[in-house]
Amino acid sequence: MDECIFCKIARKEIPAEIIREGNDWICFKDVHPKAPVHWLVIPKAHYKNFQSVDNGQLYGNLMMGIREIVSEHSLENGGFRIVINTGKDGGQTVSHLHFHILAKRSMGWPPG
Repeated sequence: MDECIFCKIARKEIPAEIIREGNDWICFKDVHPKAPVHWLVIPKAHYKNFQSVDNGQLYGNLMMGIREIVSEHSLENGGFRIVINTGKDGGQTVSHLHFHILAKRSMGWPPG
């Protein structure tokens, strides 16, 4: 979808602070964080919301990507949440499937 802000981030047409990237997904910092750690994981291809995906492999890749990100940044030590909002009444503000990773702190961020 040409005008979707998350599609533009996935295509790297607009800047984002990228945390990690896989073949079919990308993780970046939320520009309006609701927690000290607030990252978004999106598929690179446009899917309107959670219900619009019928590709189990994509869901598996997204979940494994989230798992790797959480482990790399030691988020499991302090606890974290994964949130998916679907539809306007469900709190979804961008019509592109995205997973929020939220944590009070990240023991491994920033690296170095």
